[in-house]
Amino acid sequence: MKTKIFIAMGIISLFSLAFKLTEKTFYDFKVTDIEGKEFDMAQLKGKKVMIVNTASKCGFTPQYKDLEALYEKYKDKNFVIVGFPANNFLSQEPGTNTEIKDFCSKNYGVTFPMMSKISVKGDDTAPIYKWLQNKSENGVDDGTVKWNFHKFLIDENGHWVRSIGSKTSPMSDEITKWIEGK
Repeated sequence: MKTKIFIAMGIISLFSLAFKLTEKTFYDFKVTDIEGKEFDMAQLKGKKVMIVNTASKCGFTPQYKDLEALYEKYKDKNFVIVGFPANNFLSQEPGTNTEIKDFCSKNYGVTFPMMSKISVKGDDTAPIYKWLQNKSENGVDDGTVKWNFHKFLIDENGHWVRSIGSKTSPMSDEITKWIEGK
């Protein structure tokens, strides 16, 4: 009997190890930045990351100001924001990558990394957003993007931490305490 239990525990351990070896993290993704260059998320290892889908013609667009302020405050403390423009909600991001980059720079002084425009929902959802929104891919929880400026928090090891809705300010206690480790 003890031998069977020991063998069963060994098999379970092997399956757990195999799952961990195949578990996808944030660092497994490569995307295209707003200038058309490859951006490997692995370069962000060791940093806390906030992913946010953005739009230039949305009621939440002024959040760019707080996103930039948050980035400036914590960028030297192993924190980064990565913006993904998306046109999925009422066509509120109709611009080209060049137009989006100019808009962000001119109106909000954005210096955090911005990626090329993608889709965050539907049949053409970008792979990184499939991972962000599905427990079956990120191993933690589902986090459906319901509007522009939805935020996802990723820990220093590339693991999904939390999904935060559009109405929550980037400067909220929920976010700043997480960054500060409180």
